[in-house]
Amino acid sequence: MLRASFHLPALSSSSPPPFFCHNLRRLHLLSSLALSSSRSTRVSPVSLRRFCASFIPHSSAARSPLFGRTAQISITMQPSRSRGRVCFSAGSSDGNGKERLVQHLLVGEADVKLLVELQQKIAEGIDLSDLAVEYSICPSKENGGMLGWVRRGQMVPEFEEVVFSAPANKVVRCKTKFGWHLVQVISERDGSLLRDIGPEELHSKMEDPDFFEEAQLIDVREPDEVAIASLPGFKVLPLRQFGTWGSEITNDFDPQKDTYVLCHHGVRSLQVAQWLQTQGFKRIFNVAGGIHAYALMADPSVPTY
Repeated sequence: MLRASFHLPALSSSSPPPFFCHNLRRLHLLSSLALSSSRSTRVSPVSLRRFCASFIPHSSAARSPLFGRTAQISITMQPSRSRGRVCFSAGSSDGNGKERLVQHLLVGEADVKLLVELQQKIAEGIDLSDLAVEYSICPSKENGGMLGWVRRGQMVPEFEEVVFSAPANKVVRCKTKFGWHLVQVISERDGSLLRDIGPEELHSKMEDPDFFEEAQLIDVREPDEVAIASLPGFKVLPLRQFGTWGSEITNDFDPQKDTYVLCHHGVRSLQVAQWLQTQGFKRIFNVAGGIHAYALMADPSVPTY
């Protein structure tokens, strides 16, 4: 078995990708979705409308230059058994840190006069999200400046330092290489856990009948794929049909329970697992290598395709 790791640059494309993620560069999109299930969030009507309109598995926040750090991807290759196929995984996040719900506005480095004017408007009671729609040069303006739930390690250092030191609801300013920012922390919550689970470990858990009562199992492959190969207990939520089930996820599943996500090779499931983090799910397990790796390494009775 060979192991390797590399880093992928942040995406800059402004057009949404095809829903399937055969393109590896789409892996990190959902880690910065501007979505939230928090009922205590205070946003203006404009921001709320744009926030809800972003309820698709990509967003302008994902294209914000602030998320400039690279996403580390681990690769496990098994040339002799997987016939040249490569399985992708994303390591883990331990959930020990806090997450903060953040919105911001960005103007150019030379636009100091505009920055002062905007600060004055905020002091007069105008909401930051309304100003972001009109004045911000960050793609997140499409969502009223909403960047969503963020964790340490996702953003450029100067911005991150302000985000995790600013008091809640107070608008503060900072400067990065992209220009001047007005930043507002709307809410805070405990961080969640997202990690890979290997096929053998999952197989061992599934041999315990109590596992199916204690865990939530989600298969994000398409129906034609599931017809070829499937695992017991997994509810099928095809990624291409995200629009039909995404808004109901916290009604149909308990964010406090362990949630396992499966796809063909572990790529689409990683996208959904990262999105589940933004929805408040506390413990999420991405099946590394997907059902293909499961068939090769844990249960040869499962067909491969």
